[in-house]
Amino acid sequence: MMAILLALGCLICSALNDFLFKLFAGRQGPRGMFITVIGCVWLLALLGMPVEWERDTGTTVLWGMVSGLFSLAANLLLIEAMQRQSAGVCSTIFRLNLVAVVIGACWLLDETLTVFQGCGVVFAVAAVCCFLSWGKGGAGRAVWLGFWLVLIASLLRAGMGLSYKYGFRQGADPNGVVLLNSLFWIAGGIIYSLGRDGASGWKPDWRLLGFGVLSGILVTGIVFFMAAALRCGKASVVLPIAQMSFLGTLGLSAAILKEKLDWRKCAGIGCGMLAILFLSIEG
Repeated sequence: MMAILLALGCLICSALNDFLFKLFAGRQGPRGMFITVIGCVWLLALLGMPVEWERDTGTTVLWGMVSGLFSLAANLLLIEAMQRQSAGVCSTIFRLNLVAVVIGACWLLDETLTVFQGCGVVFAVAAVCCFLSWGKGGAGRAVWLGFWLVLIASLLRAGMGLSYKYGFRQGADPNGVVLLNSLFWIAGGIIYSLGRDGASGWKPDWRLLGFGVLSGILVTGIVFFMAAALRCGKASVVLPIAQMSFLGTLGLSAAILKEKLDWRKCAGIGCGMLAILFLSIEG
């Protein structure tokens, strides 16, 4: 029961954070500085965690950098995608990174693809096909670009998960890896802001600071609740619940932003739910 409650906590934090990304994307603010603020809050929250640097410093630093790069790029693209595509679609496709994780684990880590996971891959492909938009004109092109951006973001997010798993197998310290991820968000956000927004990205913006701090707290909550849930419950129970956060994002977007749901989106969301459920079955 406790594992389920903790997984629900992770779901709520993820849903709220994705919705916050959508709100910020609509403001046309400097995305890089937003990511930097999140990274600072994340770093402060993790400073008290013990890190065994003597365990294997080189491995920890290497995979902390690799996973940090994947994480940074994935979330920047997610924000850019949400400027052009609905929050419900973006959140659903982003959570389907589990598909690439399963396939990548079979290819790179010599894990076996089960029948259930194969069914999950099929449902995931069906979900993505449901979200394909063939609209014409400027608006149609923007939505199409948003779709491809979030699809790439989902693949990069899967790369982060795979690099975590491989790095931990090689002896990297989990707390050290996550700590280095936050540093990548801080430095990467500054670099992205300079490249994308120039000097305008450095202007004082209290609303950006508020968005960033709140998102940083939610990201910390995601990490905390997920780790705690996995410690006291089965991954096959915890992961499906946590990955269903796109349903919460969808509900918030429909209620507050008045995003419309047509039959294709509903079908895609349904297929996404089935995909995550099947992919989470271990055998």
